[in-house]
Amino acid sequence: MKSFLLALLLFIAANTTNAQVLVSAPTTTDTILNVETACGQCKFKLKGEGCSLAVRINGKAYFVDGSKIDDHGDAHAEDGFCNKIRKATVSGSIINNRFVATSFKLVPEEKAKH
Repeated sequence: MKSFLLALLLFIAANTTNAQVLVSAPTTTDTILNVETACGQCKFKLKGEGCSLAVRINGKAYFVDGSKIDDHGDAHAEDGFCNKIRKATVSGSIINNRFVATSFKLVPEEKAKH
């Protein structure tokens, strides 16, 4: 009987310590999205410190987790995210008002024809 109670107690303890609290239900995007991307503070007027990568989806801007602003070149270059809004192909989820990227690929800019 003691071993049964001990096993039951361990089972309950293990299940309660692995419980997760979800603050906000994720909005999953299983499809690939074409979005605008830039510095959230410089171009999308999001509040924050420094320069951080952001995307604009359906007119709303979100900071990005899973990819950083400097992963895609110099943010302060002429064509960098602090100076220009670019296009990207992304997938991921919006969780707690942030875009959590599972993929993030910057779309190459077309060269101007002379």
